Amino acid sequence: MLLPVIIAGGTGSRLWPLSRKNLPKQLLNLDGNHSMLQTTVLRLKGLVCQSPSIICNEEHRFMVAEQLRLIDTDTSTIILEPAGRNTAPAVALAAIEATRHGDDPTLLILAADHVIRDEDAFRKAVTEGEALVAQDKIVTFGIVATHPETGYGYLKASDKNGAAAVERFVEKPNAELAQQYFDSGDYYWNSGMFMFKASRFLKELERHRPDISSACQAAMASPSNDLDFTRVDADAFKACPSESIDYAVMEKAENVWVVPMDAGWNDVGSWTALRDIGAKDAAGNVCIGDVINHNSSHCYLRSDNKLIATVGLENIIVIDTKDAVLVASADHAQDIKKIVDQLQSAKRSEHEFHREVYRPWGKYDSIDNGERYQVKRITVKPGEKLSVQMHHHRAEHWIVVSGTAKVLRGDDEIMLSENQSVYIPLGTVHALENPGKIPLELIEVQSGSYLGEDDIVRFTDRYGRV
Repeated sequence: MLLPVIIAGGTGSRLWPLSRKNLPKQLLNLDGNHSMLQTTVLRLKGLVCQSPSIICNEEHRFMVAEQLRLIDTDTSTIILEPAGRNTAPAVALAAIEATRHGDDPTLLILAADHVIRDEDAFRKAVTEGEALVAQDKIVTFGIVATHPETGYGYLKASDKNGAAAVERFVEKPNAELAQQYFDSGDYYWNSGMFMFKASRFLKELERHRPDISSACQAAMASPSNDLDFTRVDADAFKACPSESIDYAVMEKAENVWVVPMDAGWNDVGSWTALRDIGAKDAAGNVCIGDVINHNSSHCYLRSDNKLIATVGLENIIVIDTKDAVLVASADHAQDIKKIVDQLQSAKRSEHEFHREVYRPWGKYDSIDNGERYQVKRITVKPGEKLSVQMHHHRAEHWIVVSGTAKVLRGDDEIMLSENQSVYIPLGTVHALENPGKIPLELIEVQSGSYLGEDDIVRFTDRYGRV
């Protein structure tokens, strides 16, 4: 049976300020009505396969589970990585879990952040790959190149007429080499999608990278179940070397075959990639949100908050979010990561969080702040509850905007409705719950000497965060 494994890690720093560490690109709606993760899952419809296994960072677990719930998808497993270690260890965790009870499924390894326009062509290629895996081959999917591209790795096939043995993998080339590869017709773009028997991958990993194999086996020796999630041994996994599946296995293994895929594929690695696949106006602009332009061409203009107005721009990227604005030359889109590096070095929060932050119980939006105060708009989903907690450095004042709030304050339990409020003194044990059928909206005013999110002492929590 085919088991899809979707790797949903990474931060997508080249798509800042929309993609951030706490809300990376695979969880964003960048191209359509669903997030990239949801689109990847929905793409599996039409294949005879098991429910997918998802590999994601522990910090994103509730968002991943919620996004899957919204598209009515059950997963066989959501494996949590306590730290990012690239794709080879991630696939190893999934393969070990898949073979734990004596099964040996065919694994279809997919990234959660790819765009594929022709889903029928995708499914046809997967079916072709399954037949090769049944012959004990390892399969990679090669994208039929549409132009010389320096941003992708390449692989050379022994035959350009259909599925063939891979002769070699090639790093991202310079412009001259990319042109040669394209002109020859012998090379495909390396898609980062693979297929093999779980046991075959584990054998190859043990043969070529025993250090990764042993670390992942140790991490999965005694996994624990936490709600919908599978947790691994954090210390063992953090000791694992970081390596891609290409370097660890694919470039070293024997009997590796490539299945061509001509399916409108794009790995959406930059704003220019999104511009290339987006719906354009007559001047070649992609405009999303509240945008007005005059005499601008070949721009990518996206507003999630304010009006963007442009005059006479060419080949420019403008991205507006609630707390940041990016203006960049499209020719330097790959360098946006340097801004993220500067934000990290300066210990600023904009590389990690949006102003609006999602939590398993809902979300909050930091709408104002000063030296000793902070104002948030909090949304609690029906039936959800924040942890029972207290703060050492701040007091809080809650004003209900809509819905019903059930508040624990010390030994008192208080019910609040619209326009009612409650004060939570510093050091008081408290909790907030929405017992109603509609979202609870409230304004929270924090005041005190320290307002960081790490000033939370949790006593009980239904989401396992104590």
